[in-house]
Amino acid sequence: MTAALTDTDLTGLPGVADWQLVPGGPHGTLLVAGPPPAAEREPSHSSVPGGDSTDATARATAAGDDSVQDTDPAPLPALMRRLDETALLTMARVLDRTRLFRDGRGHDADEVLAALAAAPRHAWLVRRWLRTLAAENRLVQDTRTGRYHGLEVPDRREHARALRDLDGACRGLGYPPSMTRFFRSAAERLPLLLQDRATLQEVLFPDGRTDTAQGNYRDSTPSRWANHAAASLVADQARHRAAHAPLRVLEAGAGVGGTTGTVLETLGGTPVDYLFTDVSPFFLKEARDIFGARPGLRHALFDIQADPLAQGFAPASQDVVLAANVLHNARHAGRALAALRELLVPGGLLVLVESCQEHYQALTSMYLLMSPAPDEQGWFTDLRAGQDRVLLTAEEWTRQLDAAGFDPLPVLPADGHPLAAAAGQRVLAGRARPGVGRPDPDRVRAALADRLPPGAPLPRVHAVDRVIRTTTPTGAPC
Repeated sequence: MTAALTDTDLTGLPGVADWQLVPGGPHGTLLVAGPPPAAEREPSHSSVPGGDSTDATARATAAGDDSVQDTDPAPLPALMRRLDETALLTMARVLDRTRLFRDGRGHDADEVLAALAAAPRHAWLVRRWLRTLAAENRLVQDTRTGRYHGLEVPDRREHARALRDLDGACRGLGYPPSMTRFFRSAAERLPLLLQDRATLQEVLFPDGRTDTAQGNYRDSTPSRWANHAAASLVADQARHRAAHAPLRVLEAGAGVGGTTGTVLETLGGTPVDYLFTDVSPFFLKEARDIFGARPGLRHALFDIQADPLAQGFAPASQDVVLAANVLHNARHAGRALAALRELLVPGGLLVLVESCQEHYQALTSMYLLMSPAPDEQGWFTDLRAGQDRVLLTAEEWTRQLDAAGFDPLPVLPADGHPLAAAAGQRVLAGRARPGVGRPDPDRVRAALADRLPPGAPLPRVHAVDRVIRTTTPTGAPC
């Protein structure tokens, strides 16, 4: 559908000064923005209605710090580096097993992919390996041809020793023993995982157990800090709801409930209508087993890639939307944020927990979960398009929030905090701004329907405050 729309169809729509067509879903999405303000607005840290965002973020920081007070943050960067070093050795060992780099000649990424027999959907990951090893001086890339040679290969004993030493690093970072086993199993099966002859889900959820994932998203030091800080922001929002009304919370992509438990515990006896959602029925069943029939806790399926309204969620129905370690999966971050904003009341709070700094260990483990599905035609269509990356930086998230119609709060932990540099796990939040100056999506759709042949399908329309321009791999604007 989106390919059939032309500039003629989209020019002069009521109130629309800028627009962007986003592929995905049955008919695509049209992001529309009104005229820009007289001066370009920089993302601002809004004040909380009835309160002060400085107080809220200070309380959130204190909650995060209290949750890890038994942990010395000083060794954490070195421990993360040990995990990364093991991943670098693993990448080199897997590449060496192809025997491709033993002839002294240069090879391009396509030759490496063929030698590994990697599934096409994981090609981005192998390209990241090559660039990462070159950046770490473990591989040489010819600047003229782009071909790679001179792979530095660790011997078998060095790699085995690094895998054994994972236990100490994981323990220092607060991971349970199951997480160490996961990293080792992923490294041992990596060639099969790249070929889709094994799945990472089998390694992450052995026999259907979720303790490994919970260790990652709940128990590790960075996750504990982020979960408690996020829970503090959610609890602060409860002070600004209508008297005696339950706090309406939608948690998107709740997964194994790594953040859910901390939020529910922090809310305590606060009246709450808490909707635990995920795209998979498996996690909904797990949530029922873990949290039981807690008053005010409900469960529902929700796909962040699809239109929430078409999935039965009402606009302006939530006081808080929480999304922990899930929104980086959205194929277009701006579209997903605009859709979530529509679920919030004006002044409602969106709280994200996101990794904003890449660690090499993920390139040999968790990132295998983020490759596009075998039948998926495209991948990311936002600022990450053509870049072989998944994560956004904290600064990029802040600008995406601002453009989608949120007033961003300060990113936590703040720059300079020991955990900010060590782990890269950040809490990002924003308040839904009133839609002053935004085009009316219903008027836009009606005008568009008048311009198209009768019965022609229409894209979903989201009004945003600003369209963030991206470029395709060829450099053409999109």
